[in-house]
Amino acid sequence: MTRLMVLLRQRIRRDRLQLALWILGTALLAYGSISAVYSTYGEESDRREILGVAVATRTILVFRGTPNGTDDGAFAFFLLFAWLALMGGLMSTFLAVRHTRQEEEQGRAEAIAATPAGRILPTTATVVHGVLANIGLGLFIAVALIANGLDTTGSFVWGAAIAASGVAFLAFGLFAAQLFRTSRAANGLSVAFVLAAYLLRGIGDAAGTPSEDLLHVTPAWPSWLSPIGYGQFTGAYVENDLTPLLVPLGFAAALIAVVFGLQAVRDQGASLVAGRAGRATAGPVLGSSFGLAWRLNTAILLSWTAGGIATGLLATSLSSVINQAATDTPQVLETLRSAIGSDATIEEAFVGVFYGLVGVLAACCAIQVGIRARQEEAHGTAELVLGTRVPRVRWLLEYWIVGVIVIVIVLAAAALAGIVGASSAADPESLVPNVLEAAAAQLPACLVFLGFTLVVFAFLPRATIPVGWTAIGLAAILGTWGPILQLPEWLINLSPFAHSPVPSGGETDWTGGFWMLAIALAAAALAVWSMRRRELASGG
Repeated sequence: MTRLMVLLRQRIRRDRLQLALWILGTALLAYGSISAVYSTYGEESDRREILGVAVATRTILVFRGTPNGTDDGAFAFFLLFAWLALMGGLMSTFLAVRHTRQEEEQGRAEAIAATPAGRILPTTATVVHGVLANIGLGLFIAVALIANGLDTTGSFVWGAAIAASGVAFLAFGLFAAQLFRTSRAANGLSVAFVLAAYLLRGIGDAAGTPSEDLLHVTPAWPSWLSPIGYGQFTGAYVENDLTPLLVPLGFAAALIAVVFGLQAVRDQGASLVAGRAGRATAGPVLGSSFGLAWRLNTAILLSWTAGGIATGLLATSLSSVINQAATDTPQVLETLRSAIGSDATIEEAFVGVFYGLVGVLAACCAIQVGIRARQEEAHGTAELVLGTRVPRVRWLLEYWIVGVIVIVIVLAAAALAGIVGASSAADPESLVPNVLEAAAAQLPACLVFLGFTLVVFAFLPRATIPVGWTAIGLAAILGTWGPILQLPEWLINLSPFAHSPVPSGGETDWTGGFWMLAIALAAAALAVWSMRRRELASGG
């Protein structure tokens, strides 16, 4: 027990900043979102209208949840639970991989296994650590809900549902770490599993059976395949049934048992899925340091581009649905306008909101390019490249160029997908220019995040990964939710996304975009210039 506590304290100490940001940030988001729900949909008639529109169009349910009445708590649960569960799932999977596969990659797991702690106890400590983190997340969310005046019992049921789904995702992250040889691959599969769970729940909700009054929906079978779906089945504030949570907890217990079995027989550093053998000779792309930087980031590019294409298609293919929804319920248009801070038309507002999400995806892709440079340095492989005639300034400049290229590709793919989706719109000729302009408007903010990540890499290399992801997370929340939650203007303006140009009435103010381009180029120049004298910083 003493050894377990030592390992557990080490994990808590190591994650104290990251978990504080995840847990407190998500709880604050829940608190502010509930306040915004009250101010926007304070009357029961408003809620009845929006639920009727959501059930009638069904597509809205993919992004929200299962309607279960117009009461304060039930309506808030419908709007927010799936999103908060998604946040908890990402927190849990990153935690699982960080303390398992990443430890093996960096050689620390082997050193701990050589002590009396052995091979199994560190995994046990990670499981306990992850469960405690999810319990803490659930409790903080419940407190945030109660502070907004919601029913105590329903709030704790909501928190328990968040915790239970998070534990299921934690277990999958641990399993993914057993499957793959690298933490990047394990994280990629884990994120895909979380997003798939969110989408399966959404498909099940959209395909569900509505009640006669259009205020309730019984989900279809795809929701039963998602831990988030089981969290919704609790019916917080109405049924308050904790029984459905036994399924994700049982799934987690079974998968963790499999993880312990694999951990007991697997060689240190090995994986269930064998690494692919490399080519005997390098292809033409790998004939230069720039080609190597490009090749190392192709998998990152493909995954984020796929997300951009899906978001771009939704942005225009759903325009007719949202147009009708805004006609029936004016609050829909006001909410979209609040999100982009503009008096745009319904089409411009809807496209602006969705391409704001595309901008977040492209910025994440750019940040991962900067993180990849840090990983190459930490693992010692960058030193091999820099041991040739490649100078440090050129090496980092090539990563910046790759970052610019991946941003452009993600945005261009989303724009092309939006044009394809616009073919089903009532007036595609007017929608296509909005799509092209909205996609181009995201470029300056994405370049800011690329430059910022490289500056952190140049001056504080060991902080590149946590600072990079924290920055994009906070900026996405402030830029997307800040106007809706009516946060102070100075706080919203800290997010580059708040300054992205927004098409409105056929005109677009690019002042903020030009300023961000200047800042992004200055940051990139500072990062590249500073590499002249900086020593390489190996290790995590």
